[in-house]
Amino acid sequence: MGFGFFSSVFLLSLFIRPLVCQEPNTDGYFLSDFLQKMSLTSSHGFNFSAPVCSWKIVFCVEENIIGLVASGLGLSGLIPDTTIGKLTKLESLDLSNNKITGLPSDFWSLGSLKALNLSSNQISESLPSNIGNFGLLETLDFSRNNFSGNIPEAMSSLLSLKVLKLDRNQFESSIPSGILNCRSMLLLDLSSNKLSGTLPGGFGAAFPMLKSLNLAGNAIRGRDSDFSGMRSAVYLNISQNLFQGSVIGLFHEALEVIDLSQNQFQGHISQVHFNSIFDWSHLVYLDLSENQLSGEFLSNLNDAVNLRHLNLAYNRFSKQAFPEISMLPRLEYLNLSGTNLIGQIPAEISDLSGLRTLDLSKNHLSSHIPLLSIENLQVLDVSHNNLSGDIPASLLEKLPWMERYNFSFNNLTLCASEFSSEILQTAFIGSLNSCPIAANPDLFKRRKAPQHRGFKLAMALTISMVCLLVGLLFLAFGCRRKTRNWAMKQNSYKEEQYLSGPFSFQTDSTTWVADVKIATSVPVIIFEKPLLNFTFADLLSATSHFDRGTLLAEGRFGPVYRGFLPGGIQVAVKVLVHGSTMTDHEAARELEHLGRIKHPNLVPLTGYCLAGDQRIAIYDYMENGNLQNLLHDLPLGVQTTEDWSTDTWEEGDTDGIQNVGSEGLLTTWRFRHKLALGTARALAFLHHGCCPPIIHRDVKASSVYLDCNLEPRLSDFGLSKIFGNGLEDEIARGSPGYIPPEFLQPDAGSPSIPTPKSDVYGFGVVLFELITGKKPIEDEYPDEKVTNLVAWVRGLVKKNQTSTAIDPKICGTGPEAQMEEALKIGYLCTADLPSKRPSMQQVVGLLKDIEPVTHP
Repeated sequence: MGFGFFSSVFLLSLFIRPLVCQEPNTDGYFLSDFLQKMSLTSSHGFNFSAPVCSWKIVFCVEENIIGLVASGLGLSGLIPDTTIGKLTKLESLDLSNNKITGLPSDFWSLGSLKALNLSSNQISESLPSNIGNFGLLETLDFSRNNFSGNIPEAMSSLLSLKVLKLDRNQFESSIPSGILNCRSMLLLDLSSNKLSGTLPGGFGAAFPMLKSLNLAGNAIRGRDSDFSGMRSAVYLNISQNLFQGSVIGLFHEALEVIDLSQNQFQGHISQVHFNSIFDWSHLVYLDLSENQLSGEFLSNLNDAVNLRHLNLAYNRFSKQAFPEISMLPRLEYLNLSGTNLIGQIPAEISDLSGLRTLDLSKNHLSSHIPLLSIENLQVLDVSHNNLSGDIPASLLEKLPWMERYNFSFNNLTLCASEFSSEILQTAFIGSLNSCPIAANPDLFKRRKAPQHRGFKLAMALTISMVCLLVGLLFLAFGCRRKTRNWAMKQNSYKEEQYLSGPFSFQTDSTTWVADVKIATSVPVIIFEKPLLNFTFADLLSATSHFDRGTLLAEGRFGPVYRGFLPGGIQVAVKVLVHGSTMTDHEAARELEHLGRIKHPNLVPLTGYCLAGDQRIAIYDYMENGNLQNLLHDLPLGVQTTEDWSTDTWEEGDTDGIQNVGSEGLLTTWRFRHKLALGTARALAFLHHGCCPPIIHRDVKASSVYLDCNLEPRLSDFGLSKIFGNGLEDEIARGSPGYIPPEFLQPDAGSPSIPTPKSDVYGFGVVLFELITGKKPIEDEYPDEKVTNLVAWVRGLVKKNQTSTAIDPKICGTGPEAQMEEALKIGYLCTADLPSKRPSMQQVVGLLKDIEPVTHP
């Protein structure tokens, strides 16, 4: 038995010796230790028994490892110290496409690195200033991770950097000015982060060699002049930001890809032709959609012979005929939706043989649809125009093989014998179904057999009566059932197309009317899904005809309903019942502007509907209610079936307050600090990240919602402007308990109109609520002489007795000194004079200086 035991040990040592028993303190030893601790196995196709430098993932010079390519090997967890960080000669490191969660402390000592790729991992930490130790680095790729915090100023030390990819992370704040020192940069990608602020001065001129720039999907402010001097750029994507200025200033040098969509650029793009520097023949991709461009289209596109993607949708162009595009033989994508086109669709569009997407929706096009003999066409949208006549038969034959199409809201005629009722209800709304007899066999047979007509009619009447009786029995039985569960009834299009108005709806405190004649004639605009043709009829169905059972709340702007739009889109529908001084066009433009405003701590405006005089705003649904519910209306962590956030739905949605507070999360200082900081960031973005700045005007606890990840999100921003000045003046000044003193005492010399500092006051009250757990008014305060929360807390701060104001529920969950410091921040925010209050940017900085820790 002893002999067998020692034989097993011997054989095992032969297998693992090359992996874990390398010569101590050598590169081979450190790499073997690294791979073993990161759960690498021999199943990845290389021989562990061979010397380390012979492995296909390793590159050596004189037994020193200078390169390691371990991409997609399933490495997982935190990289341990004294492993990879000890490869002092390492010049190239690729650990991309793994499951690495963190970096070791000695990682930043790899001063010889020239190329570093950690993309597509799960690293969740801030980027330390030690990044400046990589002075020889030429390529740095940290994309597709969860890095957070600021991009460090120490980037200024990376003088040799040519490629920097930090996209798809959680970086925030502004781009550091130190990055301007990287003058050798060829590719810079900071897209899909949470960056804000402005670009550093001289940004474009700092990168004379830059070929590719991608800042898309942030909230960065700036102007066209910030990009001047980028003489070598061929790729420019700054979409989904807050840039302004003339679009003409962005067309320079030899750009091949230009994406300026979803910004605030202005100007007449037809004037770009007078810019002799720009070479149109190089252009391959152009997206200028969702800006504020005006005037006419490019008067002549003949020079853009290599253009494949053109998107000019949703601007402010003047009415004009269809542009001449017949000289664009390589065009694959064309979107001219909402560009004020008039006249007819030119037949020459069929010459674009490579076209795959054609979107001409929401224009004023008339006449008939030409013969579109485009073999590769996969997406076609001509909805919301004035087209008439027959849809060409050759086009109808092609539709079943296309990805998406829409002919709705025109005056078109088609033979729909081959289309299902579902397709007719979504892609051909308003079209006339007119088939010849030969195309409808049922009609033909009926004409040939008149002798059976009376018998069939009698049978049909008999069956109808039986069905009617059965239906009445089911209806009577259903009315007797009592249940707290309720289900949304989705009416079919056949039911809803005949619904006529005006429609009247009643809540507990008001009655409002949607002056709509036909429910399907009023469109519902959904920003992220422009091709989905929702109407007011869909809103009626989604909210069970705005039934009280779907009512979530009655705010100062009007009632809010919960609903499901077709396709499973869960929304909160806010009806602005007070009316508006704006025209429909002005209100739509303002709501579309608000829909472009994105921030992680704002409730996204999903869409809108203009139903008569009512403006209906559609928001993402927030699963976990608002701060008012959580702090005051409910015992923390206790579910109540009376609360709207926890109604039982037949759709299976049972998440609610019980999931939020089951472990006492809401009664911790750390969580309440998170709510305060997130709300402050939202207001700081509205005040300092939007141009012009947006004043919320009604900051209060019930305006702060919690999403499915328990992140705070501020709602109702920008709505006051839709009412106009002078209408519902009390709404513009705030809610009881949150109204700043300058509005209560207008003769005191302070401004009587809302300002950013009046928002700061409202935030200060919310901050007091978070820390004390008390309501702003109508609560019990230990000092019987005071009648509101602000007066009570400010009095305690002056007496240096802030500890007595802290909510007992959060006592012991964190350092009391931090909670007292937060109360002092609220004291600053609620100063009587607006000039004495800090800005929201300063408030964010003060709250960030408080780092909550779990109490030991």
